[in-house]
Amino acid sequence: MKQTFLKIENLTTGFAMGLACLMLAIASSLGMFQIITRFVLEQPAEWSEILIRFSLIWMVFMGIPAAFRQGAMVSVDVLYRWSPPNIKRILDWVVCAAALILICIITWWGWDYANRGKVQSMAGLESVSMFWAYLAMPVGGLFSILGIIGNLIDPQRLELETAQ
Repeated sequence: MKQTFLKIENLTTGFAMGLACLMLAIASSLGMFQIITRFVLEQPAEWSEILIRFSLIWMVFMGIPAAFRQGAMVSVDVLYRWSPPNIKRILDWVVCAAALILICIITWWGWDYANRGKVQSMAGLESVSMFWAYLAMPVGGLFSILGIIGNLIDPQRLELETAQ
């Protein structure tokens, strides 16, 4: 059961990270496009700015699960380093519980916010609802829940190995 969960979590976190990378590529490409149209062609594309914001929002919320999975999101390094081994596991559970509470709140209110944004349209893209931008919060939250639990089951402390 543990290995099955970790395989599913690895797939979902990898998918979320791939989507985050794609969104970063889209944002940077649109930024270059915006620079060219605005300053070289002197014909600014109004829709590119909102799509850059949209892709950056999705990039952040899709990148969060990987940060949780690597143990790099909620950093309690000093306390963890100074704690004896039996306290470290308790600290893992406390950090996991706190992160899950936060992510569940973000997911719950993010879904509510997305539903409220259905009637709002994007400036520059009037035919697209803000629901799609706000949907990043609950979707990223659901992926993050898997990453948080995955890190509790199989802790990875990548920030501790790279810290000086």
